[in-house]
Amino acid sequence: MINIQRLFDIPYYQLQKYPNQKMFVTKTNNEWIGISTETFLTRVNEVSRGLVAFGVLPGDKICIASNSRVEWNILDIAIQQTGAYVVPIYPNISVNDYRYIFNDAGIKLCVVDSKELYDKINSIKSEISTLEHLFAIDKHDNIPNWSEISDKASETDISEIERRKALIKNLDLATIIYTSGTTGNPKGVMLSHNNLISNVDGCLPSIPADSTSRVLTFLPSCHVYERMLHYLYMYVGCSIHFAESMDTIGENIKEVKPHMFTAVPRLIEKVFEKIMAKGEELTGIKRSLFFWAVRLAEQYEFTGKSAWYNFKLGIARKLIFSKWQEALGGEVKAIASGSAALQPRLARMFMAAGIPVLEGYGLTETSPVISVNCLKKGVRVGTVGPLLSNVQVKFAEDGEILVKGPNVMMGYYNLPEKTKEDIDEDGWFHTGDIGMMVEDKFLKITDRKKEIFKTSGGKYIVPQAMENKFKESRFIEQIMVIGENQKFPSAFIVPNFAYVKEWIKREKIDCPDVSNSSICKNEKVITRINEDVTEFNKGYGNWEQIKKIALLDKELSVEGGELTPTLKLKRKVILEKYKANFDHIYND
Repeated sequence: MINIQRLFDIPYYQLQKYPNQKMFVTKTNNEWIGISTETFLTRVNEVSRGLVAFGVLPGDKICIASNSRVEWNILDIAIQQTGAYVVPIYPNISVNDYRYIFNDAGIKLCVVDSKELYDKINSIKSEISTLEHLFAIDKHDNIPNWSEISDKASETDISEIERRKALIKNLDLATIIYTSGTTGNPKGVMLSHNNLISNVDGCLPSIPADSTSRVLTFLPSCHVYERMLHYLYMYVGCSIHFAESMDTIGENIKEVKPHMFTAVPRLIEKVFEKIMAKGEELTGIKRSLFFWAVRLAEQYEFTGKSAWYNFKLGIARKLIFSKWQEALGGEVKAIASGSAALQPRLARMFMAAGIPVLEGYGLTETSPVISVNCLKKGVRVGTVGPLLSNVQVKFAEDGEILVKGPNVMMGYYNLPEKTKEDIDEDGWFHTGDIGMMVEDKFLKITDRKKEIFKTSGGKYIVPQAMENKFKESRFIEQIMVIGENQKFPSAFIVPNFAYVKEWIKREKIDCPDVSNSSICKNEKVITRINEDVTEFNKGYGNWEQIKKIALLDKELSVEGGELTPTLKLKRKVILEKYKANFDHIYND
């Protein structure tokens, strides 16, 4: 049996132990079509040989800029086998970020998925001195297609690939992943084969998947969490299905009936909003039962409640929550949630419905997982679970989480001083997150160190925790707490426009023009949202309570530049963009 030392060993291990006729599955012409482990590796080796024929040398940096698709995984393994380093990039970042990353990394060859992305990068190719070749996966006239790489496979003997593979060691660099960067330029995180393999090993007990499992993937493969899980899925022999798009995710879930998938909290929030919207449409006894079940779910704890509570929960699962399960395919064993904080209320709701949402925590710099709630080790809502068995954590005096383990990065590419700043002499990585242990077992994140701010009165405000709580309101889609160096905290709020419009109609509110702009100016809408703000304020000290709000008429998005590709708030950008709203709050 193959001893897995390098990431590219994993699919060969699958071929030996769990040969799968549907290793990766893609929907083509309304049919889900799989590719076998054997065919996958045949294509991988063709691409590896072709890359060598194109002049790719060990140590070269090769970029993949594409949405999730099987070609991404073929390229990933193929590039590694040549001794070159994979530089995955989000397909939705700005031209300025592409220019910076390509030049900082010294990209030699790049494969993108679409004509749009090809044109975007081709427009700055003259500004990137190292870029020799640019290909697209989709076929278009007058654009070099990535099939040209495998077409040159015959020019390189497979023995050259085997020779190069033999020289690659466990501790060697495998990939440079550029963080999305909420401030400043992206940083290139250097991860070794060992970094990612150790994280696969550490996460194995936490993931309810095996060689019979179907998993659905729709987060970008360049996201280190999804990428690590792809390696884990390959290791245990799962069939990995690619969702067509975010727009079709609901339909794809029903078709694939996955046993597991990963999600960011924003997606879980949207799924829940759709469920609640359907509940609002019910009438009579059905409506009463629906909201009875919701109230019951809000009281859920993984450790269980009284026999009477569990009896009622059994009824709710049969009458109401079974339909939630059906909407997610009916066979989901777990949803893995990461990238940002999950509302505890949502975790309780889905747990009660028999759909475990396992929230975890990590960073690109830690390959990524540090801890994760686990059905075997235990789940605590409001925490990010027990530590992986091969990871250590301690806390600095100010509460910052420090991490040590084989998953901690090699360092930042071209940034030795930043590396020394974030990894101390004893090998502890400083995460920048504030946290604590609960019951000496579960890690709890309380805030992002750099996002904590003081009011002019010297009182600390912890925005992320507050934002997560306030988003429990049906009327609030997005929220950003503001007020650094001001007398009091306030908030920018993006209303849940779909729900607000339904509420306006139901309550017969005078608002003939239901555009987003009009809704944000409607006094009754503002008053109603303020009612929820006032209610949530009761859980905070007087100095923390949100005193004023400004409603924004457009959702914060990646495309608008207000969110990172992992959907984190770019607070500085948002403050600059909505300076007039800020000034109105504090200068009025």
